[in-house]
Amino acid sequence: MRIPTPRKAVLGILVLLLLLIPSPHGRADDAPRPNFIVIFCDNLGYGDIEPFGSQVHRTPSLNRMAREGRKFTHFCVTAGVCTPSRASLLTGCYAQRVGLHTNPRDGLVLRPVSPYGLNPAEVTI
Repeated sequence: MRIPTPRKAVLGILVLLLLLIPSPHGRADDAPRPNFIVIFCDNLGYGDIEPFGSQVHRTPSLNRMAREGRKFTHFCVTAGVCTPSRASLLTGCYAQRVGLHTNPRDGLVLRPVSPYGLNPAEVTI
């Protein structure tokens, strides 16, 4: 059995003391709840609202939200139509996973009178 040198002993004690220091970030459940708004629009282009450069449509409330908060400028969607995008937003899953990406009959996703849709057992936000 080797006897630790004073340098190794001091280093070991220092490491143990550092491990005992509580985290300055606190517990996760003590953190404030996030405050965010999702605005989901059909047929809206990137530059169709004023915070993103529109000179045609005035959107003062959206301007204020963009100025006082975060404005995301890089994003993508998994589909170019609303049903798969809405399913992804509601479930956090790819539309293919929840079965709302295509219709085997005619390729359309959903019709107004479709007898199917999002599975009621699916976990949503």
